[in-house]
Parts: sequence; structure tokens; C-alpha cells
Amino acid sequence: MTIIGVITRGKYGNRLIDTLHQHSDFSVKTASLPARLPDFLDEPEEFVKKLDINPDVFNADTIITYSLHPDITPVIARLAGQAGVSSLIVPGGSSRAPLVELDRISSEYGIYIEVDEVCCTLAEKEETAPYSSVFGLPEFEVSTKSGYISDVRVRKGAPCGSTWKMAEKLISTKVEDAPAKAGLLIQQYPCRAVRGQLGGIHDSAELHKKAMERALITLSEK
Repeated sequence: MTIIGVITRGKYGNRLIDTLHQHSDFSVKTASLPARLPDFLDEPEEFVKKLDINPDVFNADTIITYSLHPDITPVIARLAGQAGVSSLIVPGGSSRAPLVELDRISSEYGIYIEVDEVCCTLAEKEETAPYSSVFGLPEFEVSTKSGYISDVRVRKGAPCGSTWKMAEKLISTKVEDAPAKAGLLIQQYPCRAVRGQLGGIHDSAELHKKAMERALITLSEK
């Protein structure tokens, strides 16, 4: 059985845990970090040791860490590499994850490390499978009846669970309105992606809109 480790920080990561339980058969192991952390750490390894992170979280195939801290994330990555974890996924983008240091850790331990600004951009790839075959870049199958959406089956969705919420609310939508409404619904769901600036939740909305367009094209070609 595939084991997914999730390291939460405050509210971040809890929705992923719920989504894993609801929409996969993966075994889930968790550990938590304090919501509030110092901005800068002179000795991050010693600081992390004092946090007493549940070591069982590193007995996993893939770990998703919501550490969201440029000093702590490399420590998590090194611990994961030492434990033999195959892949580490780091939400929050490069501003909270030192890419050069993470690349060095990846090479040293042979662990694949993926840093994403938005969690629903994760494409399916061998290094992060089978997690990325279920969660990440959205994919749908749709059915229509008399010009309206009659069913939306989520083949792959956002780790926060928003894709499945969107799918439920798209039923009975006019086919021509479905892509735009898919993007709108994602923005209405309380996603953790950044708001009020370019990227973030707007990227998530666009990804879901495009996924719905692809699903409808595939349907029309059948």
C-alpha cells in the first residue's frame, strides 16, 4: 500500500489529509509543526530537533510538507532523504523553499523534490506516482444531457478538495457555461492559494477552466 506523509503547519495541510482519506486508498501518516515560527533560524537542525516531529511520518513513499519556511524545509528534506523517502512535495513556492539547497539534497540522497506555487499544478509523473495520479493538475470526465452537464467524474483533483466540491456544483449547468463556472467555483471555495495578486487562486481557477474545456472536447470527439 502506498504511504503518504503529510507535515502540517497550523491550518495548512489539514485539508490535504481530509482529501486523502476521502478520495484515495493511500495510507496517511502525519506530523505537525507550530503555526508560528521565527522568521530566521541560525541553527535550523537544532530547532527542528526540539520540535520533536513524529518520526513515523518519514516512513512514507511520498511526503508533502507544509513547513512553508526556507530554513526548516531543507531540514525536512534531509530527514526525508535519510529515511529513504522517494519524493518530497513542497507547496508554497520558491520564496519559502531554497531551490539550490533542495537540489543539493536531492542529488545527495536520490530523493525527488518538487516545489509548487499552487498544489493543483502538479502533473502526473513517475517520480511522484501514485500520489500525482490522483492529486494535482485537474482532470475530468463529463456527461451531458440535453445541453446540460449531467455528471462530472473527477479523475484527478486539487489536494485541497476543491475540485470535488466544484464537480458537485456543476451539475445542471449549461454546457457552454461549464468551463467559466468551473473556474468561478474554484475561487469561491475557500482555497489556501494566494489571493489579491497575480497567480495563486487565479491560476487554480484557470487550470480548472482549461480542464473542463478539455473534458468537453474529449466528450464531443467520442
